[in-house]
Amino acid sequence: MITSTSNARIKRLVNLKKKRKARDEEKVFLVEGIRMFREVPLRQLKEVYVSESFYKKERAVVDQVLGTSGIRPEELSDTVYAYASDTKTPQGILCVVSQMEYTEEEVMGGTCPLILVLDRLQDPGNLGTILRTAEGAGVTGIIMDQECVDVYNPKTIRSTMGSVYRMPFLHVKDLVKEIRNLKARGIRTYAAHLEGARDYDREDYRTSCAFLIGNEGNGLRREVADEADAYIKIPMCGQVESLNAAIAASILMFEAGRQRRDQELL
Repeated sequence: MITSTSNARIKRLVNLKKKRKARDEEKVFLVEGIRMFREVPLRQLKEVYVSESFYKKERAVVDQVLGTSGIRPEELSDTVYAYASDTKTPQGILCVVSQMEYTEEEVMGGTCPLILVLDRLQDPGNLGTILRTAEGAGVTGIIMDQECVDVYNPKTIRSTMGSVYRMPFLHVKDLVKEIRNLKARGIRTYAAHLEGARDYDREDYRTSCAFLIGNEGNGLRREVADEADAYIKIPMCGQVESLNAAIAASILMFEAGRQRRDQELL
């Protein structure tokens, strides 16, 4: 059992928790909680750390999940675990997981892609919520520029509620070039924009399409929005000008999902 916060392994965990550079150098990220542990693909799982009190209660569950993987949990005193944890109420189990790797083809998702393109999102909670909602809405993949908040930020990971394991995503250097690539593949692109000429629910999303979602404060960059085949808007009442990026993306994703389900029922 590790009982000192000065232990080299604990210092490394804290560094991985706080620094994107450290995570990227090792190509790993951290997840916490029994649900995230249960759902992690064993091929991605590298290390498991448990608090003393948690392991006493849940040892059978932990050992069952790990099975014959060859991974054995490292036990930490409750004090040391709390020091390494990123949550105010530590959940008792923390995992080091290999970063996900997807190809462009995996993100495109087959014959009728439904894609989100994210331009410079900065809030980790928004990004995590978008990944979770995208899975629920049937999105095939997410493309984001390299200025977006780190998908492996601990807050982002918590907000995904496990969807980070299953929702294909891709970082690209040049978002404009990537949108042109989508269009060349026959994927129609829609910019969520205040200048939208048509309400979002007046468009047809039953064929291959992508939604462009912009930065929380400034929206889409002009050069990104200009690449869209159409601007769409979510109509507002009262004095509200626009919605939170994650909420707006959710409305669009579920409208596309609804149209596609309705088509299947015909």
